[in-house]
Amino acid sequence: MTTTAPTPSTTDPSPLVNPRLIALAHHAGRALLEDVLARHGATFHQSVTLRAVVAAGGSVGRDELVGEVTGSLKIDASVVDGVIGELTAAKLLEGDPSHASRVRLTDTGRELHENTSAEGARISARLYAGIPVEDLAVAGRVLALVTERANAGPAAG
Repeated sequence: MTTTAPTPSTTDPSPLVNPRLIALAHHAGRALLEDVLARHGATFHQSVTLRAVVAAGGSVGRDELVGEVTGSLKIDASVVDGVIGELTAAKLLEGDPSHASRVRLTDTGRELHENTSAEGARISARLYAGIPVEDLAVAGRVLALVTERANAGPAAG
């Protein structure tokens, strides 16, 4: 006797994860974050770039920063260079006087990052409220594996 996996229906309360579902969740959450960023005069790319500088301890080599952001956002290095220029012009980043090849956060950049991160954390808390830790762990493992495979590129699949 053979059994086949049930086909999820549109009314199934537990749909199987798929690219469309992942994209819908991403875009819904990103839209909420972009509303927060817009109120502070920042863009999503600027936020990701500031976060990378914060994660590096507040100062990072420019080439390393470009590599980190291009890897995260899958965008061209020239776009990231432009974002770094925008952040520098807005006095959110500045050249690191002790290392010419590095950029660092300004106090204003740190404040923007802290404010938008706090607002983003409140949104995330609301979105994830009530989801069992076990479910979040499974989702985390699945998404990490999907990301790893996607980052390996088409030749790996």
